[in-house]
Amino acid sequence: MYKLKSKYYKNSDTKKILELIKSAITEDVRTGDITSNLFIPPGHKSKAVIIAKENTIIAGIEIFRLVFQIVDKSVKLRFFVYEGESLKKGKVIGEIYGNTRSILKAERLSLNILQRMSGIANSVNKMNLILNNPKIKILDTRKTTPNFRVFEKIAVKIGGGTNHRFGLYDMILIKDNHIEANSGIENVLRKLKKIREKTKLKIELEVKNLKEYKSVIDGGRGLVDIVMLDNFSIRDIKEAVLMNKKYFKIELSGGINLTNLRNYSVLNGIDYISSGSLTHSVKSADISLNFIT
Repeated sequence: MYKLKSKYYKNSDTKKILELIKSAITEDVRTGDITSNLFIPPGHKSKAVIIAKENTIIAGIEIFRLVFQIVDKSVKLRFFVYEGESLKKGKVIGEIYGNTRSILKAERLSLNILQRMSGIANSVNKMNLILNNPKIKILDTRKTTPNFRVFEKIAVKIGGGTNHRFGLYDMILIKDNHIEANSGIENVLRKLKKIREKTKLKIELEVKNLKEYKSVIDGGRGLVDIVMLDNFSIRDIKEAVLMNKKYFKIELSGGINLTNLRNYSVLNGIDYISSGSLTHSVKSADISLNFIT
């Protein structure tokens, strides 16, 4: 039985994770690792180390382990760090011992996942350090890699962020295109009165200016849980907070990244900042797997 032990994987869909890993292994291996099968004897064993080649937050250890469990349960892995730990360049993350062919078969996929997840965790951690405001939670978005979202969402949590909705099915998020398709925000609010009675899902509504925001203040109280201020100026954000009077949670979105985040750190009355850059523009961490015997 495959188990994900870390707290960051709580409520994760282990079955889905297993399916994705097995699919990725099939994509890479297909009929076999031709090179290793030609040059490595079947019973040959090796020892390898996993090393951080740069300062990094480490994320994805449990998934790394899972890849090896699926490829060959007899391969032994020992880690010297924990999920979310801040590592210095040169730190030995763990050791691997077992069948050489199996290690080579699992090496690239396990590293790809570990590097990608660690890069995302780094990005979230940097945003939290720059923001330096524990009252504001950093949120991810749906701007994720197709078929890799589950891993990227876990990495966000490991880095100290908060997951927004996972997909289109677990939260009602009314964006500008929904509003346009309904010929205006007033029509959306009228429909929400009937929808609110039938659902327990959270409802979030995006607004693009103070005029739309005032319409939500007037007609959305008790209907909307979160209002997303999309691409608002700092001045308009402050005005929206004064108008809010804690009717809704407030999320900021649109073009917020590491370069301009400090501008938002001193704002009051903000609950969330969401950033697609956490997952769509991240640099993978430099981590290597080196054979030592």
